[in-house]
Amino acid sequence: MAIEKETSHVKVLNKSNVLPNTPLHNPPIPLTSFDLPYITFYYNQKLLLYKCKPEEFDDIVQRLKDGLGTVLEHFYPLAGRLAKDQDGVLVIECEGDSLVGAEVVQASADAVLVDDLAQSDSAHDFIPYTGVMNLEGLHLPLLAVQLTKLRDGIALGVAFNHAVLDGTATWQFMNAWSEQCRSSSISVLPFHDRAKARSTRVKTNLPSSAKEHENGDPNGPPKPLRAKVFSFSSTAIETLKSNINAGLPPSSKPISAFQSLGAHVWRAVSRARGLSPEAYTVFAIFTDCRKRLDPPMPDHYFGNLIQAIFTVTATGLLLANPPEFAAELINKVIVSHDAKAISSRLDEYEAKPKMFYYSDAGVNTVAVGSSPRFKVYDVDFGFGRPERVRSGSNNKFDGMMFLYPGKDGGRSIDVELTLDAEAMENLEKDEEFLIVDNTTTTTTNNA
Repeated sequence: MAIEKETSHVKVLNKSNVLPNTPLHNPPIPLTSFDLPYITFYYNQKLLLYKCKPEEFDDIVQRLKDGLGTVLEHFYPLAGRLAKDQDGVLVIECEGDSLVGAEVVQASADAVLVDDLAQSDSAHDFIPYTGVMNLEGLHLPLLAVQLTKLRDGIALGVAFNHAVLDGTATWQFMNAWSEQCRSSSISVLPFHDRAKARSTRVKTNLPSSAKEHENGDPNGPPKPLRAKVFSFSSTAIETLKSNINAGLPPSSKPISAFQSLGAHVWRAVSRARGLSPEAYTVFAIFTDCRKRLDPPMPDHYFGNLIQAIFTVTATGLLLANPPEFAAELINKVIVSHDAKAISSRLDEYEAKPKMFYYSDAGVNTVAVGSSPRFKVYDVDFGFGRPERVRSGSNNKFDGMMFLYPGKDGGRSIDVELTLDAEAMENLEKDEEFLIVDNTTTTTTNNA
């Protein structure tokens, strides 16, 4: 259900900055070549919706702010700011006067119900820093939080500077914050030594502003897009995986649930776009490299350790062959992205650092971010698990999809997919895509 415009008005009550509870003395943290490519992406946005009594709102806000002050002592890069050091290297300054803390906005939308917002196309008012590029971390906090009082709950909107951390680190922080609020302790502390991942100090020539960079995009401003969430049940996921593996030769390596779902979406989007048989189409994955490095990095490494990997084929081949053809292409590029391949990509970037545009994704691309392995529904601050978890409108381009575990648990997966409006309309009518016990839950529009 969409929220009516006149009832979705969000009233900002106050703003404050939450600093770590104790003084910090940490040296500047240079951004590595894993971090720097995201400087011209946008703040990553997440929205978590909770049920609670309206009269509990003020107490909840205070609990969240108190817990945030404690958790920032451990996740101190998020309390700092971006700067260039004397060598022109981008760093996170996170001690003394350089600590700006997290921006916290308290707001109200008393006419809005949690369930309506979970299915709304107007959620951007509940998440901070929409349209804010990561390079603005030179002037803005690296973490922003918006706490909005609803008629029957609370909307927790968060925005993280993507040049500072990736999805794995994001949900590590969110789970640590909620654990601190719930039990006054944190079971897993972050690992901050970025030099262990990549020690090279890379100089960058930043644009003077986000607007200058956006105006320089050779393909011009993005066209209007639609984003929609498709929920695949555990049964649907198991059906996709079983059918694909049944079609493989006995000597083939098994295809995972993620690869099976990726193949299913890739093929369906290519049909929905009406691509010609000779047109090339790309499948991209923002892949976690923590366990792929040599030596591997700990799961609790706090920063960016992802790279985009790609596989490409002609649309005619993709659609004329059975789904296992697409799944094996995806499997092959994932398996081949080892420590040597990662290092080669970093060497290439460091030799010629680049400020990326969204148009660099190219046409006819399907790209995967986030992961159904992230424990997004474990973010319980002491007043229950979230009713829904969604992304904001930032970092969404034609063909971008974010994967989340389904709220029902098991192997269910939510696919938050952004497409050109015409392609989305075609996808919604595609029975081959929808027939696998698939229920559409949430719709959002992204201009």
